[in-house]
Amino acid sequence: MNMKKTIYIAIVVSLTLLFHGCEDFLDTQNYTKQNTSNFPMSVDDAKKQLTGIYSTMSTAVNNVADTHFYMAELASDDRFGGGGENDKDMQGFDHLMNTKPNRFGTYWEARYQGIFRTNMALETLENLTDWESDAQRSHFIGEVYFLRALFYFELSQTFGEVPLVIKTEAENLPKSPAEVTYAQIASDLKNAIEMMNSTPYTSTESGHATKWAAQALMARVFLFYTGYYAKNDLPLPEGEGNVTSNDIVAWLDDCIANSGHDLVSDYRNLWPYTNEYTVEHYDFTKDKGLMWEDDGNKETVFAVKFGTSVDWGDQFKIGYSNQYNLHFGLRSNNGGESTFPFGQGWGAGPVNSELWNEWSMREPNDVRRAASILNVETELDSYEYGADTQMEETGFWQKKYVPITAYDSDDVFTISYAILKDDAQADYQLAHTQDLVLIRFADVLLMHSELSQTNTGINRVRARAGLEGVPYSLDALKRERRWELAFEGLRYFDIMRWGDAADRLAAQEGVSIKNRGVDAVMRGFGGGYRARYEATGGFWPIPSSQVELSDGILTQNAGWGTPDAEFTGW
Repeated sequence: MNMKKTIYIAIVVSLTLLFHGCEDFLDTQNYTKQNTSNFPMSVDDAKKQLTGIYSTMSTAVNNVADTHFYMAELASDDRFGGGGENDKDMQGFDHLMNTKPNRFGTYWEARYQGIFRTNMALETLENLTDWESDAQRSHFIGEVYFLRALFYFELSQTFGEVPLVIKTEAENLPKSPAEVTYAQIASDLKNAIEMMNSTPYTSTESGHATKWAAQALMARVFLFYTGYYAKNDLPLPEGEGNVTSNDIVAWLDDCIANSGHDLVSDYRNLWPYTNEYTVEHYDFTKDKGLMWEDDGNKETVFAVKFGTSVDWGDQFKIGYSNQYNLHFGLRSNNGGESTFPFGQGWGAGPVNSELWNEWSMREPNDVRRAASILNVETELDSYEYGADTQMEETGFWQKKYVPITAYDSDDVFTISYAILKDDAQADYQLAHTQDLVLIRFADVLLMHSELSQTNTGINRVRARAGLEGVPYSLDALKRERRWELAFEGLRYFDIMRWGDAADRLAAQEGVSIKNRGVDAVMRGFGGGYRARYEATGGFWPIPSSQVELSDGILTQNAGWGTPDAEFTGW
């Protein structure tokens, strides 16, 4: 089977979900009733079409362990792989090694499914006849451009160079040069910025892209592309010029001044452990006047939404629950009442103790350290090392995306606050409704400081944490991003674009850990962290199924497909 057939199959699947919402892939309805000649024909159709694009973000979370965010967290120098002795997928990410032939297969398919749907929308939205206004039409199309840019940026950060598909016609395409793909990403984001309305975030439907999110994402794309590829500007398609740092600063100025976004009053209010059913039972937050600023808070610029529609009986609905929380929870024998409020999961991503130590040394009074990292020795009533054969354990866990337990009004222990707050299922594997925040306003401020080389954004972020201001320097900026944005899927790409990754990853070797409760030290595999990073450039293998189906048109990335790239375990 060649890639044209594969893409054709993907198109059929995408049309199925595009026209019929979230029905099963394998249902047997007649799909000839709606087609590209008569759909979309109304604003209601356009909303369904846009919902179909957004839904692919949750589709990827059905297999959360093979996603961009999961990889970025476990591969960074601030976390190890963890899990149990048989959880080689988790440990493989940490060691920049492969564990199965089609890793990222479901993620690749979900992102290209989303791209297909954006292409379909851009080709068919002109069919609509009942737009309420030109502004409404423009904003809808701007959202589509934003989403296509986001999907391609995630793919490019994960795999380096990927096929650039910008029309629905099936083609067997090789990888596009990075410059070409990033030019398309920049063009899409420029369109989004220019087409979406300028209303403050409070007027935006929660979970939808905005002009402000497009400006922030453009800055992130610019920093990664120019940093990693050693360029001065971000290209646009041929004949359209470039995006400069001055352009980015101007867009960020607009976002900061006019978006309505701002920092929430207290850093701890960003995270679910300050929810109403937990906050006064948790010693760290008790009697401090804290309260979680949940859905649609002013600091969230763009987030993936989760809810209570998750269903084990429908594989495509698992992604409606934030499965990152489950994977990053404490392994069984921990995660109960004795480790309140941190609940049970798979034990992925123990925090590198060197992050805690460096942070303590540099910023001993920074409230964000204990707000972001659980020290089991000082915070918990009891904790069992080596529970359920936990590997790469350090005694430190992150607090941002983790199951949070609670007590009801009768002081009865409950496995998740979401059961009480959101009427979520009473299942510790499914009761995770927390948004995955992809862009936060604090990041906007820090990107502005980095691009303008001023300390205004840095010191605004530091002031929220109760810290004194500092002069601008790149080193100060690097530290501030590490502290403020820890465990939010950004660190790995930051050290890649700064050229620090080989050194920072290699520094993990020799750090004290426990494997199955027994003292050990972290070590590299496949030649070590530095060798693996230098062999791969930090990018990951294209799913082998895609390479095979392309009949040799799509080639595997450097550093993969050889025995020394395979992680066989401790």
